[in-house]
Amino acid sequence: MKLAERQKAEAEVRRRYQLLKDSMDERVARHWAATEAIAIGHSGVAIVARATGMAPRRIGLGKRELRGAAGDVPIVNVRRRGSGRQPHEKVHPELVPALLALVDPETRGDPESALRWSKKSTHALSEEMFHTHGIRVGDKTVARLLRDNGYSLQATHKTVEGKQHPDRDAQFEHINRRAAECMKKGTPFISVDTKKKELVGNFKNAGTEWQPQDAPELVDVHDFPDQAVGKAIPYGVFDVADNSGFVNVGTDHDTPAFAVASIGAWWNMVGCKRYPDSKDLFITADAGGSNGHRPRAWKLELQQLADRLGIAIHVSHFPPGTSKWNKIEHRLFSFISINWRGRPLRTYETVINLISNTTTRGGLVVHAKLDKRRYPTGRKISAKEMKTLNIEREPFHGDWNYTVRPRAAA
Repeated sequence: MKLAERQKAEAEVRRRYQLLKDSMDERVARHWAATEAIAIGHSGVAIVARATGMAPRRIGLGKRELRGAAGDVPIVNVRRRGSGRQPHEKVHPELVPALLALVDPETRGDPESALRWSKKSTHALSEEMFHTHGIRVGDKTVARLLRDNGYSLQATHKTVEGKQHPDRDAQFEHINRRAAECMKKGTPFISVDTKKKELVGNFKNAGTEWQPQDAPELVDVHDFPDQAVGKAIPYGVFDVADNSGFVNVGTDHDTPAFAVASIGAWWNMVGCKRYPDSKDLFITADAGGSNGHRPRAWKLELQQLADRLGIAIHVSHFPPGTSKWNKIEHRLFSFISINWRGRPLRTYETVINLISNTTTRGGLVVHAKLDKRRYPTGRKISAKEMKTLNIEREPFHGDWNYTVRPRAAA
């Protein structure tokens, strides 16, 4: 039975049980539950148990009684309503409030308690209930009480982005308008960024892949940089309209010169063939890093690229702290990470091949090349050099949105 079918069956059983439970004694209830489980078939007992809260043993007893109605199996006597073992929370009314105080997001228990600094597992909560409140309660009862009170196992969720720029949403809308215009006119629209640097060598790579049983890839215990072949710096260019990527894998430093050289390599290898008549290029980039809006070297390199190619380069930066919205992150880099997970990046050839063979059902195609050129850091750009640039800043946030046009002399 599929998950959706199980959920639907469980909801139906729960609805019927809520209608009938007050009119059924203990024997009728277990016989009714048994007939529901038999009607469902495979996994019927588990589904009915979850829907009604009855123990699977109780439903199994009902099934045996129904099968032995002719006298083979004795029918268990019916207890008085309310008799039997009482729930732990009824015997100890202080149990639930004390338990919720331990897991409350505000108090987190007694600051002096060791539980504050340990994993709040049901076993730890069970022990803390005994040591602090003198109540013996099992870990399974703790789990049930937490579920009944709206708690569940949760992982941390990355949503807090820190202080946001007041023009954050306005810049998003501006980028969307420009992107729509480019798509309509057939202007190349690319998203660029640097992926996380990777050590190249016999090192562990996060993730898993299928291997023969008991025959995993053997890698070094420690990831010491001095034992690496080198480092790979993947700078990506993602063509949004064409759903294709280009990755220039550097081996030196992630500098503005390397970033613009990567864009130039994409244009020479792919862009000029795909957009032979275009006189414009629209780029979206993060606000920081080698392609940030502050580095002078980034703008100087773009100017030299515009002069060399004879095209106008329009740039829009995402506001600070919003790099995850850049298309390249979830349309290219995420799939590269999936493709090489669990594979040691032993050589640069391995890196290039794994990137180049990254595909998706949506038709993503990726090209990659190795760039062994040197890109020294610490380059200083003078104010005099900046005055020679042919940059037009847009009325809205000219620091984020600007156009670099070819210079007449070039």
